[in-house]
Amino acid sequence: MNAAISSTGSDRPTRARTTDSGRNRWLALVVLSLAQLMDIVDNTIMNIALPSAQHDLGFSAGDRQWVVTGYALAFGSLLLLGGRLSDFFGRKRMFLIGVGGFAAASALGGAAGGLEMLLVARIAQGVFGALLAPAALSLLSVTFADNAEERGRAFGIFGAISGAGGALGLLLGGVLTQGLSWRWCLYVNIVIAAIAFAGALVFLRDGDRPARVRPDIAGTAAAVFGLVGIVYGLGNAESHGWNNPATLVPVSAGVLLVAAFVLIERRTQHPLLPLYVLLDRVRGSAYLTVAITGTGMFAIFLFLTYYLQNTLGFTPIQSGAAFLPMIAMVMVGAVFSGTALMPHTGPRPLVPTGCLLAAIGMALLTGIGTDSGYATGVLPALLVTGLGFGFIFGPIQNAATSGVHAHDAGVASATVNTAQQIGGSIGLAVFSSLTTTAIDSYRTTPGTTLAQATIHAYHLVFWIAAAVFAGSAALGALLFRTGPLPVSANDVTVEKH
Repeated sequence: MNAAISSTGSDRPTRARTTDSGRNRWLALVVLSLAQLMDIVDNTIMNIALPSAQHDLGFSAGDRQWVVTGYALAFGSLLLLGGRLSDFFGRKRMFLIGVGGFAAASALGGAAGGLEMLLVARIAQGVFGALLAPAALSLLSVTFADNAEERGRAFGIFGAISGAGGALGLLLGGVLTQGLSWRWCLYVNIVIAAIAFAGALVFLRDGDRPARVRPDIAGTAAAVFGLVGIVYGLGNAESHGWNNPATLVPVSAGVLLVAAFVLIERRTQHPLLPLYVLLDRVRGSAYLTVAITGTGMFAIFLFLTYYLQNTLGFTPIQSGAAFLPMIAMVMVGAVFSGTALMPHTGPRPLVPTGCLLAAIGMALLTGIGTDSGYATGVLPALLVTGLGFGFIFGPIQNAATSGVHAHDAGVASATVNTAQQIGGSIGLAVFSSLTTTAIDSYRTTPGTTLAQATIHAYHLVFWIAAAVFAGSAALGALLFRTGPLPVSANDVTVEKH
């Protein structure tokens, strides 16, 4: 145990309990993956359901964005707090509260009779998602802490769920909205949550927790309000513009509060986020990489969906089905990299390779046009990008939670989700703003139709996303440490059943 780790947190070493090496820990993985799937799918499934929900409930286009932004605000700002709560009060307990609360909020949203009730439900989903996500990832980390090969395989599967969940949400959203009702895009969470909750009671085992300490109130307030400011401000960028006070003031205040948070964490005795979690070379590289790749991911999910529906005339179900080959490649890439490669190579060769593949996929999408076919114009890019995402997510999640004290596993896991959420918010704001500006610019060219201008704007977005992924590949190659991740077997106590 290095000095940086042992000097942080409780003076008493904390040992993580894991399930045994048999089938119970793999059943625990199934439970955690189900919960992760529910959380990830919910980020995109409502995008498909929104037009129908807007028509049914009668709210304006201006109010529509808050159905998505409300969830993002609550989820992104409370992740660090959720991670620390799972460390202090128990990962399994927070997992169960998160799953149960998410299901209740989904039921409320599905029964919504107006915008206000739907917004309350979406915000509640974000709150409980912020409890659920770090608890699930930290439970996975301590469950598979004592065997590098099994840990790599488990994170490969979990990474496949994380990478493919967004696309699966598009497919499921199309099927449910078109076949039943937009309300079932929320009700479906109740079914998934019930299975995950029952499985968690039987198969999940909590790790030991340190003694209760005085909470880091100042750090928590700075982190929560800082992240709220950043996410809220970026959410305003598309509708208000980058120079508008509605964008600049919240983002600036958020950045200042995050800077204050860092200063607070350096001085407090029991920090919300111990800085050693961030300053470790492997973990810090993982957090930075996941933030950058999260920025680029929005280009394919959001704008390719627009292209399929608005340009090629796909139905919601057809649009979701169009992403199935990518989902398959994400799973292949994540399981292969996690099982066969990660235990032996570590993340350094895998994450840059995944980012380069994603960059190539983005570059291929710059060839699409108003008359392109799916098989020749879209499918090759989806296959390459999906394989790249598979090489990114499993290794990054593994690296981001490696080597931390057991009592900091929750907050380390929360930092992964926070980085991806902030990166995604930046990507959504920047790419949406760029698209609007580019369309207006191209329309000034004589003879350019709206459809042609839109395609030109998509090309610009895909080229920038390719550059983002290429830059992430270079950073990953430079920053990640060579060699496999360490397995801290001395910090693990195996609990037999």
